[in-house]
Order: sequence, then C-alpha cells, then structure tokens
Amino acid sequence: MTWPDTSPTWPDVSPPRRVVVTGLGAVTSIGTGVRDFLAGLRAGRSGAKPITSFDVTGFEHSQGCEIDDFAAEDFVFRLPLSEYGRASHFAAAAARMAVDDAALPVEVLREARSLVTVGTTDGESRDLDRLVQQEVAGGPERMDPEVARRVPAGKLSVAAARELGLVNVEAVTLPTACAAGNYAIGYGYDAVRTGEVDFALCGGADAVCLKTFAGFYRLGTIAPEQCRPFDLHRQGILTGEGAGILLLESLESALGRGARIHAEVLGYGLNCDADHPVAPNSDSFARCVRLAHDNAGISADDVDLISAHGTGTKANDVSESRAMRQVFGDKTPRTVSIKSMIGHTMGAASALAAIACTLAIREGFIPPTINHTETDPECDIDCVPNVAVDADLRVVQNNALAFGGNNAVLMLGRYEPDGGGPQ
Repeated sequence: MTWPDTSPTWPDVSPPRRVVVTGLGAVTSIGTGVRDFLAGLRAGRSGAKPITSFDVTGFEHSQGCEIDDFAAEDFVFRLPLSEYGRASHFAAAAARMAVDDAALPVEVLREARSLVTVGTTDGESRDLDRLVQQEVAGGPERMDPEVARRVPAGKLSVAAARELGLVNVEAVTLPTACAAGNYAIGYGYDAVRTGEVDFALCGGADAVCLKTFAGFYRLGTIAPEQCRPFDLHRQGILTGEGAGILLLESLESALGRGARIHAEVLGYGLNCDADHPVAPNSDSFARCVRLAHDNAGISADDVDLISAHGTGTKANDVSESRAMRQVFGDKTPRTVSIKSMIGHTMGAASALAAIACTLAIREGFIPPTINHTETDPECDIDCVPNVAVDADLRVVQNNALAFGGNNAVLMLGRYEPDGGGPQ
C-alpha cells in the first residue's frame, strides 16, 4: 500500500525582489503622454478652464481641469469603446502608453504572469450622471442599457487588460477614493516583489462628473478660479480628470531585457483611521508616513522631496503640514503639489503624482506649486513656488489622503545598481 505524502509544504522564502519602474503612461489636462506631461510640469502649466462637459447652470463658479483634446481612438486600438466609459478609456490609453514607454513587446506581456490594478474614486460617474438624468426625465425605462452596462467600477482595470489582450492576468479596481492610486501601486509592488507576477500595470483613473463637482461645491471647497495649495489665500480644489499608469517589474527582469529604469519603488505605507468622513487626521497620517519609511528601509533624513496631497483646502494643507512636522521636525523637505496644475484628479491623483515624482528623480528637477503668492504660516514649508528648480533627488515621498481616513504613502528612489536605496 502506498501512503500519501503528508509532509508540510513551506512557502517560498527566497529574498524579495527589487522592483523598478520601466514604463509610464499619463493622460492629464496639461499634457497627454509622458513627454507632454513632463513639459507641462517643467513649465508650471495650468490645466484650469471653464467646465464644459456638464451643465453648470446655477453654480456661481465652475472652473475645472478637464481634458479637452483627448480622442480615445488615437490611443486605444483593441477596446470596443462604446462598451466602456471615459475613465476606462483613460485607463486603457495610459496602460498602452506605459507598455510602449517600457519598450516591452505586448506579446511578451501576454505570455507573462501579469497584474492590472487601477484605483478610482468615482468609477464611471459621468455615466451615472447620465442615467440619473434619464431616470428623472422619464423614469427607469428611459435609462440607456448600454450606458448602464458601462457603470461597474471593475471595468476600469478590465479595460486596460482587454486593450492589451491580456489573458493570464489579475485585474483589480481599488475604490479607496483619493488615495487609490498609491494603494494600487503598493498592490502592484507587493505582487512583483514576492514573485507572484512578472509585470504589474498599476495606477489610477477618473473622469470629471457633476456628482463630484456638486458634492465638493456643497462642502464649500471648490475654488472660484485657481487651486493654490499652501497659499494663505487658498480657496479650495478644482476637480480634474485623467489617468496615470506605471509599469513595474523586477530589477532582474528589467536588466535582463535591457529596459530603461526610470526609478525604483522602495516601499509604501497604508493605514485607515476612520476618524472622520472628510477631515484628515494629522496624527494618523504621520503614522502612515513612518510606516512607509520603515517599509522602504529609510529614515526621514533620507527624503529629498515630498509630493504632497496638497488639495488647496484650508483643512487639508494645514493638517498635512502638521503631520510632516511630526515626522521631519524643522527639517521638512521641499513639499510641492501638482494639483495646482492638474487639479484634483481623484483616484488618478496619487498615480499621476507618482509619475511626476519618477520624472523628477529621472530628470533632476522639482516641479513647482503654481498660483502661489504667500505661504500660509500654519503650513510653513518651501513649496517651490511658481517656477521649477533643478535638484539632485535620491528619495521622493508621495503623499495621498482620502475621505474616510484612507492614507497611503509611496516611496520612490533613484535606481542605484549597488543597492535598493538608502539603508
């Protein structure tokens, strides 16, 4: 008689892999594609303009950061566009750009174990707006079934996978609001680091919609003209839209195929304090930053630049600044907010900021916080006002805070062949 083998099986305990960024895809109001986005960041370009995608009658002011020159068919070639909404189009386009930027043959990606993870706040809320308008006008029977089929948020990650023809793939949409992009990148980092997947396409996407604009407007947090983070005279956010997708792979894989390495993912931190539906908690966010530093194996002294959440609201900017002082004391690094340029792109915000951080490391510069006249003394930071500056950056911290107390901090570093960043 042969007895079954009942000996225990042990998990793979091989050393974790270093994870690098080899591809970038960006759809923004200051430039679509990495080259144009980089040029916009360097120039301190503003994407603010009057909102045209929905009826703004009755609002005293209606500036936003819409993308008015995006034609999905110019960037998306396999996806049946009518089956997907605007945010999904953004996600698919940015994923395609990231793969092209990485010079990764799509046939290789299709054969590999891969992950697509996209963060979002609103999913396809523009389509939800439309369905609600149809129901109000004529009852449920007037709701367009094709539009209804586009609504599930899971379609954002599926759209990117379908555009690239991926079948050996896990597709995940993470709806952790305005921190969702960093959540998605952290998810991808872990999957590549542990060897679960070979490639991860991760980031965030959202489209402007009436629901979100009206919600922030009722909170009194929509700025009349400009987003002015950390400025004494700031008046709130401008809603924006777009997508940012990063291609992550192991260092071994990148070196083996001769890929260009833009930066290295050093680690991340997540927490959720659930303290208040909308107000940030400084103590909790400071703890999240320390978690990220510990995960990355760095100290606060190693950080050269902070990409702030920096929404331009009274509450966020002061709370975030206080949290940074808890961690860094009187040595807080220069702290910038690209929301001054592209507005608050919701689930795409920290993903696009991560791309900006990666470009800053690679190109040796710090993008400015534009629209700045006078720093709020309660913030007390160097926000690099209005004009980009040259800088030698080794470690950059990317902050993200979200409603419900969802916090996420991503650490990125310059690729160093002899080690995984400062130790």
